[in-house]
Amino acid sequence: MIIAIDGPSGAGKSTLGKMLAKKLNLLYLDTGAMYRAVALAVTREGVPIWDIDRIAVIAETAKIDLVGEPDAMKVMLDGDDVSVNIRTLDAAQAASQVSTISEVRRIMVDHQRAIGESSPTGCVLEGRDIGSVVFPKADIKFFLTATPEARARRRYMEDQSKGRISSYENTLAEINERDERDVSREDSPLTIADDAVVIDTSELDLSEVFETMLAKIAEQSPTKIAPTT
Repeated sequence: MIIAIDGPSGAGKSTLGKMLAKKLNLLYLDTGAMYRAVALAVTREGVPIWDIDRIAVIAETAKIDLVGEPDAMKVMLDGDDVSVNIRTLDAAQAASQVSTISEVRRIMVDHQRAIGESSPTGCVLEGRDIGSVVFPKADIKFFLTATPEARARRRYMEDQSKGRISSYENTLAEINERDERDVSREDSPLTIADDAVVIDTSELDLSEVFETMLAKIAEQSPTKIAPTT
């Protein structure tokens, strides 16, 4: 079973993807973490964002592995645990820029497909182009969305809980800027697949969205999971 989860930043993809993977005993693949790892490798090499050829080489040669259970997954870059390093604001902004490079996306899509297809049980993948590009024939596709304001509130509260210095206004501006880059890039822009199940999470709590997703999966594959009541 391949489950694709797409949507803009802050819509809940990562949290719900991990919950589904754990519930269904599937591999969890955070494609955003992979782009962040590439961006970190580019930053460490001191390569400017305009040097597309060198960035593509880094994307091709960097060894990126996702290790462990969904709730405690480690992101490894060339054998180094960078799980914390890639979650900074600088890393997120760099990843947003690197992910617009067509050659980098091609390399990462090949890598993501190889990981998903090699899993003996199946995979939950979340990102921006999973259902439209990476796995267009996924068993079920979700597109999670929410208003920019709702997503900014969630991200701001998350930052506060982790002691990160931020403001709601700056967080909202960053969300809007990221949205603009995601939908306007030439290669694999953020889009809703024709057969995706669209869920607006703005006014829903986590458990409500999770139960909705489980019910939709049960419709597609009733032998895999029965909907809860």
